[in-house]
Amino acid sequence: MSPAVRGPALFIGGDTDYVALVRPALDPADPDVRRAAEQAGVGPEEFAGAGDTWAVLLDSGGEGDGFELPGVRDTEPAGFAERLRDALAGPAAGPFEVDGGAVLRLDARPAGEGSYAFTAHITPPGDDAVPVAVETGPLPVDGLLADLDAFLGSLA
Repeated sequence: MSPAVRGPALFIGGDTDYVALVRPALDPADPDVRRAAEQAGVGPEEFAGAGDTWAVLLDSGGEGDGFELPGVRDTEPAGFAERLRDALAGPAAGPFEVDGGAVLRLDARPAGEGSYAFTAHITPPGDDAVPVAVETGPLPVDGLLADLDAFLGSLA
């Protein structure tokens, strides 16, 4: 059983092929978090931490990975989400790109009526980091817009 994780999260993709921007926060009241804190010799609140560090999670064909983005403020993921929302809600139904900074770029292409498929180009921090591309299947625009609105609302 994994600890209860909460906090803003934007997932783009499906169950096995996705990229996500998350600011996880552990719930200090969760029994698994309490047990882990006890084993670490600290209180649950200290173990859970502030929950203010953003991370990128990815999964491609069942192979998951992720990394933290130290120093990223809420305005950066919010700006990425706003640019993606504007592009999806705009009048053009063609391919587009959303730049998420040094670690993330999203290429979108129409994938049938009312849906887009994405290629997420992810470059983990570090000199020896290997860039990764994650392909998603078609995702309905209406669902993406609802997810983006919920994500942006969680940051307000």
